[in-house]
Amino acid sequence: MHIVIDAHIPYIKGVAEAWGTVSYIPGHEITPEDVRHADALIVRTRTRCDRALLEGSAVKFIATATIGFDHLDTDYLAAAGIAWTNAPGCNATSVAQYVANALLCLSLDGHIELSATTVGIVGVGNVGSAVATAVARLGCRLLLCDPPRADRGETGFVPLSVLQETADVICLHTPLTYHGAHPTHHLLGETFFSHPLPRRPILVSAGRGEVVATAPLKAALREGKVRQAVIDVWENEPHIDTDLLALTYIGTPHIAGYSANGKANGTRMALTAVANFFGLSTNFVIVPPALPAHSQYDEGCPSSHPALQRYNPQTDSRRLKASPKDFEQLRSHYPLRVE
Repeated sequence: MHIVIDAHIPYIKGVAEAWGTVSYIPGHEITPEDVRHADALIVRTRTRCDRALLEGSAVKFIATATIGFDHLDTDYLAAAGIAWTNAPGCNATSVAQYVANALLCLSLDGHIELSATTVGIVGVGNVGSAVATAVARLGCRLLLCDPPRADRGETGFVPLSVLQETADVICLHTPLTYHGAHPTHHLLGETFFSHPLPRRPILVSAGRGEVVATAPLKAALREGKVRQAVIDVWENEPHIDTDLLALTYIGTPHIAGYSANGKANGTRMALTAVANFFGLSTNFVIVPPALPAHSQYDEGCPSSHPALQRYNPQTDSRRLKASPKDFEQLRSHYPLRVE
């Protein structure tokens, strides 16, 4: 068999070769000719898997080594008989680390007092649940908002309007959806930001970029309706809005889930899915390189806090703000990060 793999997926080279031939191609460069004779693809968010890429190909299965799968045209895949899978929860702990450490930075800079802060989490799946656990450890009060789970009769959830009225921090961890009872595309748009926001909340967006509309958020930041913003995911990546980047407290190149362990989990889940689909051996091990007890990753953003000595998201923010045009480069050549 033949497999086409995004060349930037970590810890994967040398594994799938046991099953057949492999082509490693940067995700945004994969073409219809590249996949024409491929049996399977292993991709990330930079490869749009749709009719334009796949029509007339031999592809039978696609695994994306990511939680998000809006880069897969699932309607077309179903019609074409191409099976697919994502990697739910693979980087949940990594994203939780990112959010918790961003809140620590905000606290140390005097923007919030953790024990007096109410954090609203929108989307309480694998990632949102991990974020809730991490934020609770900081002593914050939690409000959980997940309309689909509430519709199924699950308890403990509040509507988004409650977060608008009472949350000091609003964290977004929803998938990107355009249809259904609760579409999330531009969930935070003109309507949301025109609503009274008495707490002047801090926005943390580390789910999908298109859940937040860029122009209304910029206006809300400039008008002081939103106090600060921590943004890891953006509309129109990698061509992000540099005016919005300049307004952020922390702005990073879609790397919240990019810990070494999170990457290894996504790679392992994608390879296992391919093996199971084709009846191949799963006798492989995906292990990230050994990491030092104290990372040198955060040179340039020193902190006395132990967690921030391990990982300070301000380091990634400083790098992106220095060179926004290098968004994709910063992402594809991301350094090892201790989880």
